[in-house]
Amino acid sequence: MDDLSKLNDLNINDFLNKEEKDQLKSLFDEMNSEDWTYDVSDDSVKLNIKIMNMSRNPNPSYQKEGDSGFDFMADIPDDEEIIIEPFKRALIPTGLHFQIPQGFELQVRPRSGLALKHGITVLNSPGTVDSSFRGNVGVILYNTGEDSFKIKKGDRIAQGVIAPIQFRKTVLFTQVNSLDETDRGSGGFGHTGL
Repeated sequence: MDDLSKLNDLNINDFLNKEEKDQLKSLFDEMNSEDWTYDVSDDSVKLNIKIMNMSRNPNPSYQKEGDSGFDFMADIPDDEEIIIEPFKRALIPTGLHFQIPQGFELQVRPRSGLALKHGITVLNSPGTVDSSFRGNVGVILYNTGEDSFKIKKGDRIAQGVIAPIQFRKTVLFTQVNSLDETDRGSGGFGHTGL
């Protein structure tokens, strides 16, 4: 077993005794935060993402251990479909509404299989769902392929990733007359070659 595998297998139970775990749970209870929870079932700290699922699809979930994203599914009536012609775009509803804690965003990203097999991508990738947004999350899909692409109810159309961000209260823009030098300097697109 390599060192990285050992790190992946670490568990809070390996470091904390029962008294320390009880203290950690009490600390979270005292914080009275709706954003974080100490889960006693597996001794883990979890970020609470509130969701209203107004679709006819199951709630989003992570499919496999280690996945960074969950699937968004199309919320289209059973007897309808959306067809995206080549080099056209469409807004696909998901029926999902999220309450993301401040300091985090929900990123909407393409699914690699759709991109490779059909040329379907998320047009404004990654799309951002801010912590203040409460509406239906829609996914703007774009067809870069040569064939029409059909979307039906329940099709997995994109993936969502919860990511930490810096937001207005934690960022200060300071006007200066020069910036620190680096090896790269102002080298931009393609500056290191192909």
